[in-house]
Amino acid sequence: MNTSVVRDNVYWVGYVDWDVRDFHGYSTTRGSTYNSYLIKDKDVAIIDSVKAPYYKYLLDNIRSLVSFDEVKYVVCNHAEPDHSGSIPILMQECKNAVIVCNDKCKSALSMHYDTKSWKFMVVDESSTLSLGTCTLKFINTPMAHWPESMATYLPEKKILFSMDGFGQHFASSGRFDFEENIITVLHEAKKYYANIVMLYGKQIKSVLDKTSNIEIDIIAPSHGVMWSKYITEIIERYRRWTEHKPVAKVLIFFDTMWKSTSLMADAIYEGALLDGVMVKKFDLKNTDITNIAIETLESAAIAVGTPTLNKSFMPKVGEVLTYLKGLAPQGKSAIAFGSYGWAKKSGQHDVLEILKQMNCNLLLEEPIQSQYVPTPEVLEKCREAGKLLAQTALKYK
Repeated sequence: MNTSVVRDNVYWVGYVDWDVRDFHGYSTTRGSTYNSYLIKDKDVAIIDSVKAPYYKYLLDNIRSLVSFDEVKYVVCNHAEPDHSGSIPILMQECKNAVIVCNDKCKSALSMHYDTKSWKFMVVDESSTLSLGTCTLKFINTPMAHWPESMATYLPEKKILFSMDGFGQHFASSGRFDFEENIITVLHEAKKYYANIVMLYGKQIKSVLDKTSNIEIDIIAPSHGVMWSKYITEIIERYRRWTEHKPVAKVLIFFDTMWKSTSLMADAIYEGALLDGVMVKKFDLKNTDITNIAIETLESAAIAVGTPTLNKSFMPKVGEVLTYLKGLAPQGKSAIAFGSYGWAKKSGQHDVLEILKQMNCNLLLEEPIQSQYVPTPEVLEKCREAGKLLAQTALKYK
């Protein structure tokens, strides 16, 4: 049994996954949690479930607080299996329970599970569900980050069950933000935003606007710790991220074969070292797409480098650009660079084309190229390009 008190008669009954290291390609180096909550009132409600392999832990946690027959409502905020995966077993055990969700979620659940025997209560933003002394209200949050997503609000306790919003893939023994290193927690929240919901900034902003006039003492997401002491800090960050406001930062990432493109990256880095500008440089052989997404989130300007391989870019560069294109970062200025042997019109030009598709502001119409080993003249062009990137970034100082 592993439960935690959230507030009087509200409990965390989820599962801490210390071992998960990959989540749809997202590198979860600090594990994760699948948060489920139980509200103990005249009528008992459970908010979301856990990933299916961990259903026994959820059942044990619930059983330590109430009998299964006492559970009247199971609220499903989101049909994705890391949150709904244990609901089929929960519905078998809690024979008096009704699934509470919106209409889109009901449809999504029926496409994941056999729901023919389930009883549903379909709610919308006008709905209020009384549990006795407490009530539940519902906030639709479409595409934050699935079409059926919603949040649930418990006004008497001032708790917002925010689903994936404000989450972190972060395993911990503490359940609240103030129980863990807040620098680490905020980093994991940024990592989560960059890799899961950056694409849906407009929709997340709508959620922030919807919830701006309600009183919130606790934000209880479906992954990671709950926000209590640092609610203002995480909301301010979410506001900035949804508005795609960069900082004075230059990001350089590349792959290299025989170090020619690496030499060019070094020269761009040297040129970008202006006062007031943060510059970061990554060889893609030594980092992963998860970290590049984090660094891209607030970068004002980026430089992408590749040697030409088989008339195109290196596979790792293609992987990162495909990933970033899907996440749709906005407001980025960019250049392309790299070395080639004999196919001058491919490789770096292919990178440039993807940067155009990402709606980047191209600071140079053509990539900076070197045939084989870069000459001093080419390296000077790289330094000048680095300076141009830094001057662009400085506008956001």
